[in-house]
Amino acid sequence: MRITVFGAGAWGTALAIQAAARHEVMLWAREESSVAAMRASRCNTRYLPEAQLPPGLQLSSDFEAALRFGELLIVATPMAALREMLVRLPDGAQVMWLCKGFEAGTGLLGHEIARAVQPRLKVGILSGPSFAQEVAAGQPTALVSASEDPALAQLGIEAFHGERMRVYSSNDPVGVEVGGAVKNVMAIAVGIADGLRLRAERLGNASQAPGLNARAALITRGLAEMLRLGQSLGARTETFMGLSGMGDLVLTATGDLSRNRRVGLMLAEGLALPEILQRLGHVAEGVYSAPTVLARAQANGVEMPITAAVVEVLEGRLSVLDAIDLLMGRQARSEH
Repeated sequence: MRITVFGAGAWGTALAIQAAARHEVMLWAREESSVAAMRASRCNTRYLPEAQLPPGLQLSSDFEAALRFGELLIVATPMAALREMLVRLPDGAQVMWLCKGFEAGTGLLGHEIARAVQPRLKVGILSGPSFAQEVAAGQPTALVSASEDPALAQLGIEAFHGERMRVYSSNDPVGVEVGGAVKNVMAIAVGIADGLRLRAERLGNASQAPGLNARAALITRGLAEMLRLGQSLGARTETFMGLSGMGDLVLTATGDLSRNRRVGLMLAEGLALPEILQRLGHVAEGVYSAPTVLARAQANGVEMPITAAVVEVLEGRLSVLDAIDLLMGRQARSEH
């Protein structure tokens, strides 16, 4: 198979490395200078410096040439660039994307954007609990290939399923996309709680700080928020018990490689958001998707108190300690 990956960030590069072991793969980057640097070093030093690019992996900044090359197109840009990429694709193209979230301004999921701008595209999403560094290193990983078109979902499996990566199919792209959007917000919340605990332990005052009980509660209630929003948009319940729901939530909320978790950890240390984003040097999608997740939930009459608290903290209207107190002070109710 011939595969083009548009976007040479960490995740796009990692999947291109993984697929290049079995297929012809081209990795496209917007800047020719980036492509030249990767050609010279056979390494993406900015986003994935520890991984070598296979000899057979082709590199290009020529968008039209990249389009002609691939029978399966993978968009690996941030969510903010998905619309721009889809508009440029030809009718009938087979495309899957890796970005997660709701589009800022419109509140649309990826498949809704595609329906609006390119209704004749064959579209799907690749998602699941996966850190780019581990995928590039060939560590065991499982993903889900989701599309309303069974043939495209199968094509995603054929592209990436291999010795060290299992890929499962799903015909519920709505649920897969909602899971991918909400888990980033919940990872910030869990990062805040864990950061408060670590800070209190360092200062010798851990008795009243959030502990592992709080982490478990946030993950579980975060899954409930994810499920409520997904159901309101037509997703199936079982999707959220799988890789793109619970699986991705647990990984992103607890894994040390999670950028969204690190945002929460640094917020708990009292750092301002602009400084946090500068330190990260990479996109943390939860920061940008949290307000749109909340807006879409409110438009659908869905209550998401953890998401609302994260938005208040990110926008500077609530301290991290007050956010914890606000969530703990909510009125008791039935769990389900």
